[in-house]
Amino acid sequence: MLFRSNPMRAALVAVLLLTGLSACEKQETAAEGKGPAERAGQHIDQAAKRAGEELNKVAEKAGKGLQEAGAKLEDKAQEAQKKE
Repeated sequence: MLFRSNPMRAALVAVLLLTGLSACEKQETAAEGKGPAERAGQHIDQAAKRAGEELNKVAEKAGKGLQEAGAKLEDKAQEAQKKE
């Protein structure tokens, strides 16, 4: 009844509703359905994964160094026993 008397008002309301609905849809598509906390969590997970990989590399190098040091100590101990 209100819209029958003023068709411009009905058209304006329709345009506003369609604009509002399309704006909501674009935001979901742009954000890929993920909120800011979920995106931050993904960044934290990726950083933790990279840090873990780097720690593994460092631990591997340290392990090799300890093996070499142990081998040198063993050689020195054998040399010391031969001198006695």
